[in-house]
Amino acid sequence: MTEPNEQAREATSRECAIIAAQAADEKKATDIMVQEVRDLIGVTDYFVIATAANNRQVEAIVDEVEEAERTRAGVKPLHREVTKDGSWSLLDYGNFVVHVFQPDTREYYRLEALWNDAPVVDLAAEAGLSNLEYSDRIAKLLGRD
Repeated sequence: MTEPNEQAREATSRECAIIAAQAADEKKATDIMVQEVRDLIGVTDYFVIATAANNRQVEAIVDEVEEAERTRAGVKPLHREVTKDGSWSLLDYGNFVVHVFQPDTREYYRLEALWNDAPVVDLAAEAGLSNLEYSDRIAKLLGRD
């Protein structure tokens, strides 16, 4: 039985960002990274960035992230945006934002490089993700080359 003044704990923005990274990994996303950008941009706490091979995988990853956030953290996106060609999709949760790119679009925008001073969450330690796949550019950015 639950105590009367015991309330369900809200997931932190960091926990939500990690949930998003885990969900992206479930759908075989690559180049998954979580950057803590709150001190650099002030409008959100975390960027979760992942790469998908094609339009269908972009959609599958975004759907998986939405489902995981809804069921595990109890949150829904404030906004969902998809480019016309399906090469980039964004989920804005307010305190964290999820970006899923196809490879060429990710290479073009290099979003993670814009905020290269932002601390990067260690997904192996905090999310239990140990077999993540990284392109040469992202591996070098993360110091894993």
